[in-house]
Amino acid sequence: MAAQGLAPDLRPVQTAAFSAWVAQFRGRARSAGITDATFNAAFANAGYIPGVVDRDRNQIQTRRTFEDYLAIVVSNDRIAKGRAALRQYGSVLQAIEARYGVDRLIVAAIWGAESYYGERRGEIPVISSTATLAFDGRRGAFYESQLIAALKILQNGDTTAANMKGSWAGAMGHTQFIPTSYEGFAVDFTGDGRRDIWSEDPSDALASTAAYLARNGWRSGLKWGSEEGTGGPAGRIVQPQFGGVRFVVTRNFDVLKTYNNSDFYALGVGLLADRIGGAGPLRGSFPPDANGLTQADRMAVQRGLLARGYDIGDVDGVIGTRSIEAISDFQRRQGLAVTGQATRDVLTRLR
Repeated sequence: MAAQGLAPDLRPVQTAAFSAWVAQFRGRARSAGITDATFNAAFANAGYIPGVVDRDRNQIQTRRTFEDYLAIVVSNDRIAKGRAALRQYGSVLQAIEARYGVDRLIVAAIWGAESYYGERRGEIPVISSTATLAFDGRRGAFYESQLIAALKILQNGDTTAANMKGSWAGAMGHTQFIPTSYEGFAVDFTGDGRRDIWSEDPSDALASTAAYLARNGWRSGLKWGSEEGTGGPAGRIVQPQFGGVRFVVTRNFDVLKTYNNSDFYALGVGLLADRIGGAGPLRGSFPPDANGLTQADRMAVQRGLLARGYDIGDVDGVIGTRSIEAISDFQRRQGLAVTGQATRDVLTRLR
């Protein structure tokens, strides 16, 4: 089965309760126009995924600062990969911009933000994930609508159940469309008769994203916004982090928020697009964190940990799980109170 490469808790399993729910759901699917042939093929290898429910119920509600968010979404690596993607798919992105009027840099940035330019599209079977979440019931009606939309996609012949994979929440393809968004906005840009957002060729997915933004009011030729004081179009002021950089945003910023209703997301996409296009980093700065450390200080902590053999991932100033574990071990070895926090004392000892 295609799901064998997944972590054990993300593999579909059969349970009596889930099977009973699927049997009841069949009638509702028929009423929505799903044929028995489509239903049977879709559910042949489907099952309940415990890890999907765990992730839905225990989504980490950590409030990253905007500075941390930018360090992740507009990282040097993501900028470099974006520029490489722009070179590789420049003609496709140019043609998409010509057809839909959406800036090719914005489309490329969404691709980068959503799936790391196709590297992280998700491997969880969408029929199983959406059925699991519909069965679980926390947002049952929403996920049942996603499941029915996914079945309609299969019935239309755009892909197969085995190939329809995505995130734990059912977001699919290069630019992470949920099934209902796919139904409403996906396009067959390549002209092969299928709206294929899952294949290695990202053309349909990128065009579908442009079509989505265009339908939601994107104004051609208008920038999303800019850092305050650097020029650009007029608009309202957004300051996502107290004491930090302020931005002037336009109506196209609000269109980006229809893709993901978050100021962080829309600003991240806009800034990543600018950097892919050759713009420099922000001119403004952010205040020190609660421990009095700047981003440069936190990066120094991470470099010190790396020098001592700790695997903390990227040196980006974001104190995530691996950094916290490393700091905790370092504090323990130093005879300090174990907090996992990057503090001035930890920084001094690591230098």
